[in-house]
Amino acid sequence: MFSIYLNLNITRTLSACLFLVLLLGCNQKKEAYESDPVLILQSNYKSGLQTCIKHLEALEVAKNKTQGIKAYKLARSAFKSLEPILAFVDKANYKFLNAPNILKIEEEDATDIKINNPKGFQVLEEMLFDDDVDLATIKTTAKATKNRLNLVLKNTSLKLKNHHVIWLIRDEIARVALTGITGFDSPVLENSLFEAQIAYKTIQDILNVFKSNFKNQNLVKNWNTEIAETIAILNADFNTFDRYSFIKNHTNKQLRLLVETQSDWNVNFPFELAFKNNMTSLFSNETFNLNYFSDSNKQDHKVVKKATLGQLLFNDKNLSTSQEISCATCHVKEKAFTDGFKTFKKQTRNTPTVAYAALQKSFFYDGRAGSLEGQIVSVIDNKDEFHSDLKTITNAVLKNPKYVSAFNEYYGKISDREIRHAIATYIRSLNTFNSKFDRNINNLEQSLTKSEINGFNIFNGKGKCATCHFAPVFNGTVPPNFTESEMELIGVPNSTKMKPKVSPDLGRYNVFNTKERKFFFKTPTIRNIEKTAPYMHNGVYNTLDEVLVFYNNGGGSGLGLDLEYQTLPSDSLNLSNSEIKDVVNFMKTLNDE
Repeated sequence: MFSIYLNLNITRTLSACLFLVLLLGCNQKKEAYESDPVLILQSNYKSGLQTCIKHLEALEVAKNKTQGIKAYKLARSAFKSLEPILAFVDKANYKFLNAPNILKIEEEDATDIKINNPKGFQVLEEMLFDDDVDLATIKTTAKATKNRLNLVLKNTSLKLKNHHVIWLIRDEIARVALTGITGFDSPVLENSLFEAQIAYKTIQDILNVFKSNFKNQNLVKNWNTEIAETIAILNADFNTFDRYSFIKNHTNKQLRLLVETQSDWNVNFPFELAFKNNMTSLFSNETFNLNYFSDSNKQDHKVVKKATLGQLLFNDKNLSTSQEISCATCHVKEKAFTDGFKTFKKQTRNTPTVAYAALQKSFFYDGRAGSLEGQIVSVIDNKDEFHSDLKTITNAVLKNPKYVSAFNEYYGKISDREIRHAIATYIRSLNTFNSKFDRNINNLEQSLTKSEINGFNIFNGKGKCATCHFAPVFNGTVPPNFTESEMELIGVPNSTKMKPKVSPDLGRYNVFNTKERKFFFKTPTIRNIEKTAPYMHNGVYNTLDEVLVFYNNGGGSGLGLDLEYQTLPSDSLNLSNSEIKDVVNFMKTLNDE
């Protein structure tokens, strides 16, 4: 009996001890959870995903357009609150969920071509605000969007280090400035400024979750003050919003605060993404990490010398078979590296500038080359250009003792690979960001006129120009990741005469014969555009005013051209003559000094 009693007491004691251990363990886990900013962030993120899913479910069962729009707006707001994290940790799904409402073409090679109808929030927005609302199709799209978010939720496990947090905040600051406030992903509602407020609130929440990281608590106060001011300023009308002042006085200030923050947190970056880790302006030659755009451009102490060597080769006619043409024959420095012709003799396309060419992921108007080195090969092989080959080019270089000495010193050897790299390195040095506009937005001078500032604001707002020509390069490579250079079908005519036909050049179609890519061309930079006339891939327009009128009237559609896959909205932009003049005046401020 005693032994039974003793055993019962021992059992009770052990049970009590086990309960105490479990209780202490649970409390310790709870304390650890509550003190771990990444776990807190993950919990908040998952909660946001669930909220977004809930509103999409409401959209699925909406009985009419009014209910559908209400559910959509709530879902979209929840999605925008997720954007800073989702766009960083899951780029592919973010892209799917926020894709523009145009046919998605993926061309890996001639044997791997995928053509998909888009899904996601932009598609839903255009459907809901269409004159003929198709609720059944809307519900199908809402379901596909919801299912993708459920997949994201199921697989969410944030593994963020301090440098990741800095990167995702920097990306979102840039995303708002370069695509958010332009209406890029709110094509119908033009709700971009409100959505930017939501994104900034998430940035603020993230910084406050990581508040314990700050040694300098004044930085936290500075962030909260700056974000509060930013949100207040963003509470504005889409068409009249002063984007120039916003970027100059707030975006760049936030980038400086971020550099202070990473210093305060003692962040060590393992590498750089598209943006340099210490960049403090979106419009500077210190903004971009060139290595991100090309693995062959490893920065070393000889890069300047390699670029100088490349410049000599760029201007050397002896590299062509005829010894009458060099790279500089078509890419004239004084014309911002173009040639001033509609098309160069024996060529079918207008010569594009090579300035800022390094800051993109595809080359030629049809995007057929994936690197500058690859582009150079095409020029060398073209019978109407260098009409040569890599072996002949190499032999020409070997005949020049100065070249031989330079290559041996800078590369240790000479082959076509090193020759192409030297020329490409020179081209990669042509990103000066020292135009009148750059100097002003970086507060180095105050010389922009009211018309020029208004032109920038129209370009990035009412004119919708920046939804294809993304700042700061003003080309089609999409920020902040800069992994995709967009192709567009805008309906360029063959002439400026009455009742023109579409330009016969099939563009991207000629690369893989994808019929949905007929008449598609890469979006070029408009930097130095005043010096690069005539315009378009066929040089059909001689003045910027002509170009603006073409866009203002709805591109090819406005000219009466029936193009099924035109990506340029066919509706008029309703720009007045004075607004067109302002946009032209702004574009002229992009001339490099």
